Amino acid sequence: MLTTTQTIAWLNNFADKIETNKAYLNDLDTPIGDGDHGSNMVRGLTAVKATLADKSNADLTTVFKATALALISKVGGAAGPLYGTAFLEMAKASKDGVTDLGILLATALAGLKKRGGAATGDKTLVDVWRPVLTAVHADRLTSTVIKTAVERTKPMVAKKGRASYLGDRSIGHLDPGAVSSGYLFTALLETVVQS
Repeated sequence: MLTTTQTIAWLNNFADKIETNKAYLNDLDTPIGDGDHGSNMVRGLTAVKATLADKSNADLTTVFKATALALISKVGGAAGPLYGTAFLEMAKASKDGVTDLGILLATALAGLKKRGGAATGDKTLVDVWRPVLTAVHADRLTSTVIKTAVERTKPMVAKKGRASYLGDRSIGHLDPGAVSSGYLFTALLETVVQS
């Protein structure tokens, strides 16, 4: 059962990881994107932290919705709508009383796939969300599961987003969205799963 306190701690941890790795994310995005994934994500997550600062007494739905709206309004490129959709879907599910982490993540992934049209193997953040979700359902989420999922995007050919224009030249590069999702789930592991 996910609580408001856990969720705010998770998102603050995620924001800190993105801030720490901003330059790395921009570097990853330079050969296959606009070179600004880290900067965009920092802008969005700074807004998330500010929005959540006074939400400690709010319900889960309010926390997820506030997060979604901050990300959609502040993160440029595809990342804003994608991450925003994931959190909006979790807000909808939690409004129906869902607090189970696996179910919340499953609804988020379904929303991501619908919004971006990506499937497993397309070299997107879906390639991290899918194995993480499987691990959460099996109660086996570890840093190794997350790292392996992120690393598996390296040999893939990008089929969605800006990187897809490069075709085979996208091979050998980690997907920046997959890497930022890796930070999202590492933060989840540290603040919710292992707590």
